[in-house]
Amino acid sequence: MSAADSTLFSLNPVATCIWQAADGRTPLSAIVERRVCAEFQIDPQAAYQDAVDFVEALAQHGILEVRDEPMTEADPAGNVP
Repeated sequence: MSAADSTLFSLNPVATCIWQAADGRTPLSAIVERRVCAEFQIDPQAAYQDAVDFVEALAQHGILEVRDEPMTEADPAGNVP
């Protein structure tokens, strides 16, 4: 659920797989390739686009943060000392 606007997200099995694999270090493309496509019989290109749409929706509601660079283990917020 989004704390910002109380939007409730119900995750299907593929979305749940992405959510569980989102560790702040693994690129979305790798999550789709290694987890989603390995577990579900989904076209890789369609799966990636659907994953991007899903992640962007979560990010718009403040549920997930999208970054160009992986988070560091020393600083979960990704801040540079």
